[in-house]
Amino acid sequence: MRIIVCIKQVPDTKNVRLDPATNTLKREGVESILNPFDLYAVETALRLKDSFGGTVTALTMGPPQAESALREVVEYGVDEAALLSDRAFAGADTWATSYTLAQGVKKLGGFDLIVCGKQAVDGDTAQVGPGLAEQLGLPYVCFVRRLVEVDPQARRLVVERLMDDGWDVVETPLPALITVVKEINEPRVPSLRGKMKAKKIAVPVYGLKDLEADPNCVGLAGSPTQVVQVFAPQPRGTRVRLDGRPEEQAERLIEALKQDKVLTIGAE
Repeated sequence: MRIIVCIKQVPDTKNVRLDPATNTLKREGVESILNPFDLYAVETALRLKDSFGGTVTALTMGPPQAESALREVVEYGVDEAALLSDRAFAGADTWATSYTLAQGVKKLGGFDLIVCGKQAVDGDTAQVGPGLAEQLGLPYVCFVRRLVEVDPQARRLVVERLMDDGWDVVETPLPALITVVKEINEPRVPSLRGKMKAKKIAVPVYGLKDLEADPNCVGLAGSPTQVVQVFAPQPRGTRVRLDGRPEEQAERLIEALKQDKVLTIGAE
């Protein structure tokens, strides 16, 4: 099987702050990490390679520094990697990102399966995976929690799709695209051989001209949606912290509820 896994380098959300002057995210000095959900996509792809043979290629769009995320997944066992990077790609929304990634997939050539994490932790839209499938005209299944049956010869895939009230069993022909949730597996530990390979591997970089992309469909110019403002929600009401033993907290809780106060419950 030839598998493409899409990853993204994101800011560490534990350290993200808002600039009060511009109402935008302050990325300066914030560490960039591999999107956590993408580790499960990488592991899914690697397990399929272990079972059926073939190759796994990691693909990402981002600034030059995103190359480090590609080298990181090579440490886990990814065979090849490619970076889509061009100033023209900056400011892309999910539609423009999906289009650019689709052009990257076409550049890489044939494949049997594309695997993505369910969403990125910086945008939390979960739109790029399905958008990529639509751009490529592929069948897709989102929020996959288990691979039930994979048959490369019959060109079919059966999966369990996570739903709010359980899960569905879905069959799709190959090639296809799936997005996976963290319940699907436990990511492996990078190997020493993988670490050595990651230092030496050549990562090709493809820009706008390399992808033969429409300039009107990439970056800010190709984004039908734009973020007008980002802001932190204002605190609501007056909070009362309840400390002490559980019995004491319960008594104070009852009294506070009678007074219709917003509560923060602490513990000794």
